[in-house]
Amino acid sequence: MAAGPATEQKSASGRSKGSPGPSGRPGARRFRVPGPRVLLGAFGALALVAGGVWALYGSTWLRVERVGISGTEVLTPAEVERIAAVPVGAPMVSVDTDSIEARLRERLPRIDTVDVVRSWPHGIGLKVTERKPVLLLEKGGKFIEVDAGGVRFATVAKAPRGVPRLVLDAAASPSLRRFDEDRLLTEAVGVTGELPEKIAQDARVVRITSYDSITLELGGGRTVFWGSGADGPVKARVLTALMKATPKAGHFDVSAPTAPASSGS
Repeated sequence: MAAGPATEQKSASGRSKGSPGPSGRPGARRFRVPGPRVLLGAFGALALVAGGVWALYGSTWLRVERVGISGTEVLTPAEVERIAAVPVGAPMVSVDTDSIEARLRERLPRIDTVDVVRSWPHGIGLKVTERKPVLLLEKGGKFIEVDAGGVRFATVAKAPRGVPRLVLDAAASPSLRRFDEDRLLTEAVGVTGELPEKIAQDARVVRITSYDSITLELGGGRTVFWGSGADGPVKARVLTALMKATPKAGHFDVSAPTAPASSGS
């Protein structure tokens, strides 16, 4: 019996293998043109981004118009504003706040910290924290201010009230071979930071003759031999108790806090 015509193989889609696709070419895929809604959405998103960029950089809506300064005590707002050199009229978003902060701290050492913030839509705020002197070094009739970190940050003609002078009288001390004047300065700063508030307010002079020989000169001619900077909190508590126990004494020794002593009147 003669075989019938060969049955044409079909693909899973039901279309005969090798049959032309919608484009007229075998295997070609259909290309779908985006609908109007898709195109409108894409153009809308692009317009929104472009408008945002223009608003930030090209428009006059978001530009620097004022500079606000707070926290100054010794420094003046005008001085801070001049050194900050905030670009008034520039786009807010383009202001380099890190550069402004670095410039202020470099050229005004009295500034400990400064926060530079954008106050939208038109302001730049400078929040300044100034260093506080805890000791004074007298030199050439002027006074070098030293903060709690041991930083010498300013020279002034008049000594601030309530800040003790530091007298470094350690030239002949053997301890200078191990501890230079900067280290002794750090020790002195540490001692002033440990003093009870009432005693700190009464301190007139901090005198150092060696690393382990620190003496405080208080008002009324009273003195405190502190010794080294070690055990500061313990010495502070012992000194407070000793002064209460012997209020008329003129000399207090807490260099060995387990065996304090007072004398004189």
